[in-house]
Amino acid sequence: MKHIVVAGAGAWGIALAIHASRTGAAVTLQARSPQKRLPSGAMPRLPEFPLPETVKLSDVVPTVADLYLVAVPTQALASFLPHLPQTRAPVVLCCKGVEQNTLHLPLQILDNLRPDLHGMVLSGPNFAHEIAAGLPAATVIAGSNIQVTESLTHTLTTDSFRFYGSDDPLSVQLGGAAKNVIAIAAGAAIGAGMGENARAALITRGIAEIGRLTSAMGGQTATLAGLSGIGDLMLTCTGTSSRNFRTGHALGQGATLKEALDIAGGVAEGVYTSSALLTLAHQHQVDAPIVDVVSRLLEGRISLRDARDLLLRRPARMENEASGGRKREIF
Repeated sequence: MKHIVVAGAGAWGIALAIHASRTGAAVTLQARSPQKRLPSGAMPRLPEFPLPETVKLSDVVPTVADLYLVAVPTQALASFLPHLPQTRAPVVLCCKGVEQNTLHLPLQILDNLRPDLHGMVLSGPNFAHEIAAGLPAATVIAGSNIQVTESLTHTLTTDSFRFYGSDDPLSVQLGGAAKNVIAIAAGAAIGAGMGENARAALITRGIAEIGRLTSAMGGQTATLAGLSGIGDLMLTCTGTSSRNFRTGHALGQGATLKEALDIAGGVAEGVYTSSALLTLAHQHQVDAPIVDVVSRLLEGRISLRDARDLLLRRPARMENEASGGRKREIF
């Protein structure tokens, strides 16, 4: 790769640009306000990490590149895609979530609006500030073209950041979207003083919910045992750097949703994803009690105590029993 474009100068986009520069490629970071660069050479959303000299800032997306990494929020993806040029280079979507109005995952948004582009998705347990610092990490790139996927994993892997490939983009996207909702529940449990046992139960039953929905939508539940499933879920539900966890934690301590979002800072994608994910679950006749109570809690229809009681007072059943009385293994 001679030229990598990173679109979006949020914390994640900045971290990806810094990482991309470590591969030896020239990097362009597209930002709406490139003039807001700090005297230190850093950008406001990740002020402790100055951009390397090999990273150039631009307010437009370059028309020629070997790879495009799109790091804009899922809810803004549709409005951004017209700005991408016609290109044969891979376009990797580096966002997680479900579009509220359409219930589409990121690759579905791309396929509907820009079928001319070759899309892939990146997802994994990755905090932006740790990637920027060069701390050890791993992630997944998923797409339908195995040759391109394998090529990108080799190109983007460095001594500190390891890339794996996957041919199951549906499951990778569902894992990345749903973990944000479960993280809000985990944060609320800790914020309300419910304890570590409660958090562990939410993580475990959360992966079961994600597994049921993944299976119903035609994905491979084995993918959820990997970085984009359990890996991302564990990080987001336990790491205080997670905006979704911080949002839930503030709610658990009695904050309003607006106050919680202010405390969390930035975009808490799970807030926007919860209702869309619940609608998907209903459409596919999937039992998703954690997503259900989080959605209702965020909408102000139930209290935190109500959410707790609704989950704990559900009828007892076998752990590997799916809705409808069937038994199956999640993995």
